[in-house]
Amino acid sequence: MSRTAIPLLPVILSGGSGTRLWPLSREIYPKQFHSLVGDRTLLQETVLRLEGLSGVPVSANPMVVCNSEHRFMAAEQMRAVGAKQPTVVLEPAGRNTAPALTLAALIAVQDGADPVLLVMPSDHVIAEVTAFHQAVAVAYAQASAADQDSILTFGIVPTRVETGYGYIQAGAALERGGLKLERFAEKPDATTAERYVSSGEYLWNSGLFMVRASVWIKAIHAFRPDILQACRQAVEGAQQDLDFVRPHVASFEACPSESIDYAVMEKLPQSPELGITTGVIPLDAGWSDLGAWDALWQALPQDAAGNATRGDTLAQDCEGSLLLSSGRLVAGVGLKDLVVVETADAVLVAPQDRVQDVKKLVDQLKKSGRVLAGAHRKVQRPWGWYDSIDSGARFQVKRIVVHPGASLSLQMHYHRAEHWIVVSGTAEVTNGDKVLLLSENESTYIPLGHTHRLRNPGKLPLELIEVQSGSYLGEDDIVRFDDTYGRIEK
Repeated sequence: MSRTAIPLLPVILSGGSGTRLWPLSREIYPKQFHSLVGDRTLLQETVLRLEGLSGVPVSANPMVVCNSEHRFMAAEQMRAVGAKQPTVVLEPAGRNTAPALTLAALIAVQDGADPVLLVMPSDHVIAEVTAFHQAVAVAYAQASAADQDSILTFGIVPTRVETGYGYIQAGAALERGGLKLERFAEKPDATTAERYVSSGEYLWNSGLFMVRASVWIKAIHAFRPDILQACRQAVEGAQQDLDFVRPHVASFEACPSESIDYAVMEKLPQSPELGITTGVIPLDAGWSDLGAWDALWQALPQDAAGNATRGDTLAQDCEGSLLLSSGRLVAGVGLKDLVVVETADAVLVAPQDRVQDVKKLVDQLKKSGRVLAGAHRKVQRPWGWYDSIDSGARFQVKRIVVHPGASLSLQMHYHRAEHWIVVSGTAEVTNGDKVLLLSENESTYIPLGHTHRLRNPGKLPLELIEVQSGSYLGEDDIVRFDDTYGRIEK
């Protein structure tokens, strides 16, 4: 294969939890798996972002690096938009972006290949895809060149004075396009940000990168050999599980946590002896990292009064506000510069200029042991989802939906019995040594300690109501004997 035909491999980093977008984004169901701006989720938009890119040989098999708890959501959402045979790499623990990219690079070169990696966080919005494609083509010309090693980042052309982003100082033009990267600057105060923007020399730090896999390995070896060693051991001990790559747990958990910027990018401009060109590609494409609720307000369409709404909402005499409903009607009267976000189990109300402090709320929830910090009332599962619609002393009621052809694990409970009532669809129920079919308005009882399984044999979703009763109703009271999705502890 010629150097100009080096494939471009999309590497999507999907390990974030998006706590500043609580209560919608939570650890178990973070923002990248939600549809916040359009009909598709942020992850799906990222997967599809390279469609129509001409002149660059894009691999049809993207790579996603995500938290192991999110594996089924990631795989299902990619399947739903037609991603072909993606490589889904499961991080057993969060270790920031430098280890995530190092895992991806080591896996990419395993078969002797050396693709150009386009590293994209899964939670960004890019409104102008054509402009993004043009910037990608410029970066690819640099990163795939045979006569030099390059690491490119994408710098966002500032549209305002912003203190919430890091900045990149750009220098002279590079031979194949883009600009020399002079230095990174931390998030500035307002005066410094004003100076950066007015100078015309600075761009926002986007967190988007392009680099050949071997060049990244060379750079991380030079600056953080400890990260490379831990990731190499994790990849060497990795296991293939269904469609997932599982790095060796203990090796990866021993890896230091570090970002791409701190581990490599900030050091490269001062290390010419490595022979790696560091460049920045200006990007003016309607970019947002949706880091907090004010960023979503800016990304959504606004009415004449500057209000952005999503879901079932009404705004009367409101100005500059964001109203978001996940189910119930959210109505605002006389609001100014406020954020109101409704979910099934929590409501957030905050001034626009205080939304960065939402993370402090999440920290308080964690310290108090509230499950609302990490989980929604509605919980996604590989077979479908359940919604805990009511609970009390010794009982819990759930609404359960099972996808066509999907099944729960063969399991039993030590502390609870269950009643299942079919609302719609057909249920195949294993109850002890019996297997029966239940249709709409039919029910069955699963005694405490009985081995049981629920399967949807039909072509339509199966919906049922489950009533649990017993002395303990926690999700950890499950003993699995067989599971399609590999969730049996070994």
